Amino acid sequence: QVRLVESGGGSVQAGGSLRLSCTASGYMFRTYCIYWIRQVPGKEREGVASIDNSGRTTYTDSAKGRFTASQDNSKSIVYLQMNSLKPEDTAMYYCAAIHGTCAEGYVPPPGFGAWGQGTQVTVSS
Repeated sequence: QVRLVESGGGSVQAGGSLRLSCTASGYMFRTYCIYWIRQVPGKEREGVASIDNSGRTTYTDSAKGRFTASQDNSKSIVYLQMNSLKPEDTAMYYCAAIHGTCAEGYVPPPGFGAWGQGTQVTVSS
């Protein structure tokens, strides 16, 4: 069973940067996709980025050019580097691991695959 723990969230001013980490433990699928998802209370979940076991990445339009997903396989950590942060990036950020390939535009529902507990990102103007 895969367990995920996010970290790295915090409060920054607009234009600042944060690097989120998603640390995996337990059994990881050989073929997997890690989704970064964010949610604001009262709004729908939004997929931000994804990265698969081969390192292929996808990004939502709002993240392109500002966010970068990467992974350190030796440490079983997936990162989301977020630069040029905007107030509208404020949300709880989750990582989710799915067995299989990434599907662009797909946002896994809670409980499907393995999810972390989330890390809060707050961007002030």
